[in-house]
Amino acid sequence: MLLRAIRAEFAKLLTTRIWWILAAVLFGYIGMLSGGLAALFAGIQSGAIDPSAAGTGSQGTPPLGSLPPLVYSFASSVGYVFPVLLGALATTGEFRHQTLTPTFLANPRRAQVLAAKAITLFLAGGAFGAVALLASVGIGALVINGFGVDTLLGDSDTWALIGRTLLAMALWAAVGVGLGVLVPNQVASIVIVLAFTQFVEPLLRFASMFTEATAGIGKFLPGAASDALVGASIFTVASPVGGAAAALDWWQGGLVLLAYAAAATIGGYFVSWRRDVT
Repeated sequence: MLLRAIRAEFAKLLTTRIWWILAAVLFGYIGMLSGGLAALFAGIQSGAIDPSAAGTGSQGTPPLGSLPPLVYSFASSVGYVFPVLLGALATTGEFRHQTLTPTFLANPRRAQVLAAKAITLFLAGGAFGAVALLASVGIGALVINGFGVDTLLGDSDTWALIGRTLLAMALWAAVGVGLGVLVPNQVASIVIVLAFTQFVEPLLRFASMFTEATAGIGKFLPGAASDALVGASIFTVASPVGGAAAALDWWQGGLVLLAYAAAATIGGYFVSWRRDVT
């Protein structure tokens, strides 16, 4: 019965246009950022670009060996908003278009329907991770190699980072499902996603970097947990107190992100999912 519900959720997701529109924008956005910053940093490190002419100093560039992971991590550290939006839209769309009514008539086990949606979007988030990695690794590695810098694609640690990126993006889609259930109004859900991911959390994370005490709190923010899971982030370069030292272990970051997804989904189940629908 659960497998049938998952197939139904995939059918609902794939018959809409939002998934491929978000995937296309994700690829272009990550490709542009990864390619541009890879060219800047690799150019400075190879000597092809003068740091003063580029408006930065050598102290503002990542160490040589950390450049490829930093560029590859753009897939999640910047692109995570897209699977969150996918999960939220897939859930709030059920309320907006009243497709929950025939869904619950066909399968009255509401908890099972929600579990099927979470699993479906978890897998879809992983697919979004693959799209983002095609941009960050594919384009980033080409640019880095063009400047004669080692891409580290033969390093097992790089492939471990890629695998953890897929997991992080999958978990972000599950977070989006939970948010969509918790805040079923589609407009409000989108505003919350964009406001928190693009403004609120970056400001909180930046503010938390200035002291060890606040860094200990900031590492439990969802974006910080995701970066810890992946193992690299642009935030570690900007940190004035060494963000990497304050970060969680990768498995701890994964558990924290999973806890956010579970808390939002379970809370949303009791707040809105069990209510009567018309």
